[in-house]
Amino acid sequence: MKYFFLLFTSFIFSQQTQFVDFKSVLGKIHINPTERIVLGEVQYDFVVLKTIDTIKIDAQNMTFSNLKLNGKEVNFRNTQKELQIIFPFKKGKNSLNFTYSAMPKQTLYFVGSTDKDNLQIWTQGQGKYTSHWFPSFDDVNEKVIFNLNIVFRNDFQVISNGELETRAKSMGNTIWKYRMQKPMSSYLLMLAIGKYEKQIQFSNSGIPLEMYYEPADKSKIEPTYRHSKTMFDFLEKEIGVKYPWKIYKQTPVRDFLYAGMENTSATLFSTRYVVDSIGFEDRSYTNVNGHELAHQWFGDLVTAESSKQHWLQEGFATYYALLAEKEVYGDDYFYCKLYESAQQLKFASRTDTIPVLNAKASSLTFYEKGAWALFVLKESIGEKNFKKAVKAYLKKHSFKSVNTEDFFAEIKKVSSFDLNNFSKVWLESSTFNTLEANALLEKNKAAKLFLQVDQLRSKSLAEKNDFFVQVMQSDVYFAVKEAILNQIKNENFDAKKQLLQLALQSNIVQIRQAVAVNLNKIPEDFRQEYESLLTDKSYQTQEIALFRLWNNFPEQRFKYLDLSKDWVGFNNYNLRNLWLSLALTTPNYLSNKEELIKELIGYSSLNFEATTRQNALQNLIAFNLVNDTVLQNLVNATTHHMWQFSKFGRDTIRKLLKNKEMRLSFERILPNLNESEQFQLKRLLIE
Repeated sequence: MKYFFLLFTSFIFSQQTQFVDFKSVLGKIHINPTERIVLGEVQYDFVVLKTIDTIKIDAQNMTFSNLKLNGKEVNFRNTQKELQIIFPFKKGKNSLNFTYSAMPKQTLYFVGSTDKDNLQIWTQGQGKYTSHWFPSFDDVNEKVIFNLNIVFRNDFQVISNGELETRAKSMGNTIWKYRMQKPMSSYLLMLAIGKYEKQIQFSNSGIPLEMYYEPADKSKIEPTYRHSKTMFDFLEKEIGVKYPWKIYKQTPVRDFLYAGMENTSATLFSTRYVVDSIGFEDRSYTNVNGHELAHQWFGDLVTAESSKQHWLQEGFATYYALLAEKEVYGDDYFYCKLYESAQQLKFASRTDTIPVLNAKASSLTFYEKGAWALFVLKESIGEKNFKKAVKAYLKKHSFKSVNTEDFFAEIKKVSSFDLNNFSKVWLESSTFNTLEANALLEKNKAAKLFLQVDQLRSKSLAEKNDFFVQVMQSDVYFAVKEAILNQIKNENFDAKKQLLQLALQSNIVQIRQAVAVNLNKIPEDFRQEYESLLTDKSYQTQEIALFRLWNNFPEQRFKYLDLSKDWVGFNNYNLRNLWLSLALTTPNYLSNKEELIKELIGYSSLNFEATTRQNALQNLIAFNLVNDTVLQNLVNATTHHMWQFSKFGRDTIRKLLKNKEMRLSFERILPNLNESEQFQLKRLLIE
């Protein structure tokens, strides 16, 4: 009977939304940043739809007390994964109150510290992880109206979903009361706490658009959030359904796990996209901005009922972000981006055998092939019919979960298009329909030229040079010219010199950057022309050009270093980082190197973001500027919450351990490391 009970209970839990409908929750949250503990009081209001003896709330490694059901104490079980309320529930309304504490190992992240006055706290609940910091629901189909009261220090800004109802000070703290009016899935619940200021704009429909920034980045507000209002107004009109929430907030956070996250009414995004006008040319937030905004409809308003249906979120968000960018940058941009993703999908389909409608599909498949499917569908049934179906689909399923058939049902109402065949080709097959894709791309002049350039890939440069020169001299969209430069990268310099010169004559940053990338070895007779790249309005171009010129022309190094000594670059100090590395390893350039070594090593420390630290560590190791502090900072990288950075740390240590002296150095610093650092290093030492 024991095993039957466990099986039955598991079945009930997986189907809980059929028995219980959680309506709303009020969470009163206090976060201790020193101990990294969350303390909370929670009240859930719910309706029992069918009699049931146990209901559950997902809660990872939490402690609970003071549980009361409708004001009376109730039995419960804490499995460390779930809070299970044991009671003979009957149909009707109920209220559940309890207190809890949690020390999250993921999902709620602490970056910086109060000691250094750079603390940020933020969440990332994508998937089913909110239950690590707030008792909630891993099942995306359970949608709840979330209301949070968050208590934190007066000198910090606290941001959460929904409208800020009130903000009141109490004993050195502020109580922030955020309220939602409509239900959402738990993974979209968010918090962001930091030293922020904000700028507010209003959409054409009157929605407040709150754009947050750190005070030091005030001058970067305009380029960072450039086109935000334009895209918001466009998407609201294009989709045909009013923005579903009362407010829209965007907040950059340090060491974020992804480019962005579409929490309901409150997007978080990586600080790598906080840029000035020069940085905007290399890494603008525009695409991420449009993608996360589109999710407010596709993902937040209607949510895919299972991982198999994930394209209904990512495919739609990718496609509508591209439409928003089309509004900003034009048709050529739109079609060339579709061409680029088509090339990726075509190449990936050689080895990727998992189609769109599969929970295990790759991100490329869910995002880009999903977007392509929508583009094909829209072109097939006509824009008017497509918009009508999307509008009906969103309105019918607002604040609910959806599947592909729900979307197809609305398509069938406006068109007799063969959806069965469409689904087999675009959603159920792992191959990419290049023939159909190319036919659609050829409607655009730039994309058609893109295809022509690609078809010449196997030809010798002598056979295609005249055509390439003609294209380079034309006013065709810059991406086509970039493609030509990428295609001739391995050609002999003399053979491609004319094309490179034509590219340099352009005032377009992206084309000139393609020249910077094109040459590892720079001939002397091309040096002065290549040097012009040092003054381009692009931190990425400057970084490439500075290193390659320094590397190719040792006798000119002092000149290049003098020119670039005040460069800083992006907010990850890419140019300053490179300059320090080059200056410190250029013989006779500096008389006193100690301060500069200290500065470069400082960039590898915990005081900076992961991207800055990784750049510094790479340069310190590459230029043989390694001491015990550098090795300690490298070991610390292995404990970081960003998997890319921690992997870099592990992989780099593995390489260094092949050197006997380095192995001895790591063994020497081992006693000086903290517990988690020692654990990681010991594992690497015995591999």
